[in-house]
Amino acid sequence: MRRLWMVSVGMGVLSASGCRSAFIDAALVNGTSTPISVLEVDYPSASFGTQMLAPGATFRYRFKVLGSGPTKLTYTDNTQHEHTSMGPALSEGAEGTLIVTIVQAKVEWQPHLTQAK
Repeated sequence: MRRLWMVSVGMGVLSASGCRSAFIDAALVNGTSTPISVLEVDYPSASFGTQMLAPGATFRYRFKVLGSGPTKLTYTDNTQHEHTSMGPALSEGAEGTLIVTIVQAKVEWQPHLTQAK
């Protein structure tokens, strides 16, 4: 019983001390009236994406930044033209949200990020 109590106290101390990793919750939003294909977001040390995003749909992805550098979105529109948009620079330890909205031939980046302590 004493051992169980000590484990419980230890877990409580760890959770109260804020031991957690910094992540960014990203959302790719298709604000157009047509499907978008082959979306890829490059960020420091990795990338993510999806093959197809329907009109009005949102693709969500959670990632951890390792290293520092720029972000970039590449996607193909319904006429098979490839587009590229440069986004904000990210640093290791960044956390928060990153919303990327595609509206016609324009990309809107909305970073709401802080540096983890």
